[in-house]
Amino acid sequence: VLASFRGTVQNGLPLEIGDTVQILEKCEGKLCFSYCHIKEAMTKVQFETVVPKEDTVITEMTSTLRDWGTMWKQLYVKNEGDLFHRLWHVMNEILDLRRQVLLGHLTHDRMKDVKQHITARLDWGNEQLCLDLVPRKDFSMVDPDDISVTELYRLMEHRHRKKETPVPASTHHLFVHMKSLMSSNLGEELEVFFFIYDSRENRPLSERFFVKLNKNGVPKSPEKTERQCTLFVDLGSGDLRKDVYIVVHIIRIGRMGAGEKKNTCSVQYRRPYGCAVVSIADLLTADSKDDHLLKVYACNTESDWNQIHENIIKKVNSRYNLSGSNTGLAVALQLLHGDIEQLRREYMAIFTRGVSITRKLGFSDVIMPGEMRNDLYITLEKGEFDKGGKTVARNVEITVYTLDMDGQILRGHVTAGSGEPGADEYHSFVLYHNNSPRWAEQIKLPIPVDMFRGSHVRFEFRHCSTKDKGEKKLFGFSFVPLMQEDGRTLPDGTHELIVHKCEENASLQDCARYLKLPFSKANLPGNNQAVKATKESFWITSFLCSTKLTQNGDMLDLLKWRAHPERISDSLSKLKEIDGSEIVKFLQDTLDTLFGILDESAQRHGLKVFDCLVHIINLLQDSKFQHFKPVMDTYIESHFAGALSYRDLIKVMKWYVDRIIEAEHQEHIQQVLKATEYIFKYIVQSRRLFALATGNQNEEEFRCCMHELFMSIRFFLSRKSQGTSPVTHTQAVFLRTFPAVYGELLKLFTVREVATFVRETLGSLPATTQADCPLEAVKLQCIAKTVESQLYTNPESRCILLPVVLRLLQSHMQEQKDLVMCGRILTSMLSLIRREDTEAAVSEEVDLIVDSLLGVLLRTILEISNRPQSTGSAMRMQFQDVTGEFVACLLALLKQMKDKHYQQLLQSFTSKDELRDFLLQLFTVFRILIRPEMFPKDWTVMRLVTNNVIITTVLYLSDALRKNFLNDKFDCKHISVCRLCSSGYLQINKISENVLILDTRGVTISIFSIFYQRSRSLRYANGAAHCSRRRVHCDC
Repeated sequence: VLASFRGTVQNGLPLEIGDTVQILEKCEGKLCFSYCHIKEAMTKVQFETVVPKEDTVITEMTSTLRDWGTMWKQLYVKNEGDLFHRLWHVMNEILDLRRQVLLGHLTHDRMKDVKQHITARLDWGNEQLCLDLVPRKDFSMVDPDDISVTELYRLMEHRHRKKETPVPASTHHLFVHMKSLMSSNLGEELEVFFFIYDSRENRPLSERFFVKLNKNGVPKSPEKTERQCTLFVDLGSGDLRKDVYIVVHIIRIGRMGAGEKKNTCSVQYRRPYGCAVVSIADLLTADSKDDHLLKVYACNTESDWNQIHENIIKKVNSRYNLSGSNTGLAVALQLLHGDIEQLRREYMAIFTRGVSITRKLGFSDVIMPGEMRNDLYITLEKGEFDKGGKTVARNVEITVYTLDMDGQILRGHVTAGSGEPGADEYHSFVLYHNNSPRWAEQIKLPIPVDMFRGSHVRFEFRHCSTKDKGEKKLFGFSFVPLMQEDGRTLPDGTHELIVHKCEENASLQDCARYLKLPFSKANLPGNNQAVKATKESFWITSFLCSTKLTQNGDMLDLLKWRAHPERISDSLSKLKEIDGSEIVKFLQDTLDTLFGILDESAQRHGLKVFDCLVHIINLLQDSKFQHFKPVMDTYIESHFAGALSYRDLIKVMKWYVDRIIEAEHQEHIQQVLKATEYIFKYIVQSRRLFALATGNQNEEEFRCCMHELFMSIRFFLSRKSQGTSPVTHTQAVFLRTFPAVYGELLKLFTVREVATFVRETLGSLPATTQADCPLEAVKLQCIAKTVESQLYTNPESRCILLPVVLRLLQSHMQEQKDLVMCGRILTSMLSLIRREDTEAAVSEEVDLIVDSLLGVLLRTILEISNRPQSTGSAMRMQFQDVTGEFVACLLALLKQMKDKHYQQLLQSFTSKDELRDFLLQLFTVFRILIRPEMFPKDWTVMRLVTNNVIITTVLYLSDALRKNFLNDKFDCKHISVCRLCSSGYLQINKISENVLILDTRGVTISIFSIFYQRSRSLRYANGAAHCSRRRVHCDC
């Protein structure tokens, strides 16, 4: 309704703005449809509820804003100014978001973010106004009649828990914005380098961020924000420590001495200026919006420049001082949390205006597949040079070039740090009169993979004169090749390079002349002692971060196995010693190699290939490499070509399983069983390829091999061990991985065949073990994964698996063990019983569950409800979770029971005393369920569902109560039923009118209708119910 209509005409219908009208028929008359905006709608059959066909989030926003509008005015009347203004801002924000959703111009990802933001605001407002919690699934409200009670409870509990405990981020990033350097004695251009430094291990954690400042101390390119802003990415939670620092080195560009006259020398040099440090831990508590003014310190002795940051951190005051009383570095520092894609959405302004990315040295804590890096980091450490016939020490400057195999300089492949584009060369800073300079300058060489072979780095050493001409005279050079002849790259670590004498630049033009010379003192032959004895040396530290190149010779030997077949056995043995990051770099090539060897020489190397495959599979279980599992999955589906491999894999797998009982050491066998999921993936894919190529030949042979393998598995699982024996641990390892195999088996076998495999395997487990045996908990975990698997969702397989699941579940619940896991399993089981399943299948499942678990479920609820609650908050929360989950399971089971099930249940009692005991148990539980503290105060939907189930159950049992107990002498124990029926919590007039939001916003109208109808039929309340569009008003 767009405008109010008083309805004063004959048969007029008074309407207010926002009311919903269902037009059943259009007749001749004076009703003006301009009062209404026509919407498409649908009618729910059960209670003839009219629901718009628009997005449910829009519907909820519309009705919620209408409800809040009334309450918002009341806040003003009550003089609650703070909440009044906050709610007003949130309502305007929701209106703006609603407008965006209605326009329909948002992308899918943006629409998801907007809806998430909307629901967060709606929940905040409902909480502030003391309204009930709205259960949602994928941002939309759910109807309790359309889902099971257990699923409803999970949604409510998830939203309640999410509101209380936010999940901390595991990935962090540091945003740095260089503002200016404030000093009274500038006048020269400056270079500022930021990097993250670990003082515990005395090493940098990141590459450098490089900013150029003009003579006024501000960035030279203020319009290019990416040259003054950076994001240090992929910091782990372990990097946010007090001993991790942001270090800033400042280099001035000018004369050799800061106080020299301008006409002394026209050549400019890079000279040390100052250093600043700040702990990353300080940013966790500081206001991230404030700029930071960092104090700048200078060295007392220039030769200590390479460790000035260490001295500042350790507060060795004798080695540094303030560079000036008015000198300070103005920067903005902010820690951001979450993955990089999340930051792009939440901090769009940062990425829109431009920001450079500064990486960690090496790979992040989690290596992502598809990540492409080929960065060689070289640190100019130190040098030892002679005077060269001079009376004073030299002023040494290093010039770094990268050259290809033809001796041509690689343009733009030398970078001092992120923030500035790459250059053709790099010049180190100069230390005045120092023949043993310590630079510790890091540069990055982002050389393409295809240009690595044959390339080398050349370091030219020049003496910088301070005379009038300011000449830079070449006196020597060093070089280092980037790749060895066998394909290995320059190994990581420190290298002592030979300083070759050189006086003319022309002699370096032909690089073929000097590349034949030795480059490192470590690689000199024994007869070249003269060069080893020379005093002059130059040290560098190299570190390669590459997703394509390797420094490992054993990996190269394995990948080139066809060239040296005699080394295959040795290469396979060494694979386990290779670093995991090297293996995942060449994951597909390594797997191709293993299966190539298996196809050609299975008899000789089959066992070692299998062990290597197990090692790689288990490597991907590591949190650092777990994101490579999809890479292996893609390899199996798209690149794996071992059509004959399944025979050898089954054979070796069975060989290991058959030796479990007699084996003295179980560790290696347990590693094999941990890899069961992917071993079966390879077996299944290999068999599918073979069947596709041969027209499904040898099908019977394959099935026979699989049955024999499962017979061996069942035999070792049936072994009953005493205490915590190694075999028991091996059984537990297999049970943890077994449910992951179901989906693979379904690709080759029917649902009933796979369900039979699983039933027989789980049924072979020992019936009882010691109470402290770890196998008991693992059994339940296996059952839980089974119930949540794709196999169990199929009704055809569910009827096969249900008996063995119920048997294990019943035994644990009877002994009151692992109740948290029992509740999880039972919740999953009952959530799968859907209305769309056939009536016969549902009836059979409910029969089995009622026969096995109804009695023990009632006893469990009574038992855990009567236990004294622990004083600890964590234990108390766990207690509430277990109680609520079992209550939801009981309600879901009772809701699924029909008259047939109740009749069978009542007939199962052989005497009136048994029936009486059962009814007393049931009604005692019901009295517990209607306690106010059973659910949080804003869970009104859950309370109404509970009341509905209780009343419906009493209706079904009323005949049994009347026939068996009404005519006999009244038993005082039956007072429980009377107390339940007269309980105020079951009476409709006890429901607070300011709690429920119905119709378009609420989800309880259909439940309320059932509740009201049941209440009238049982005469529990003699009131009348009037349901307005927005509230329920109930007056007796």
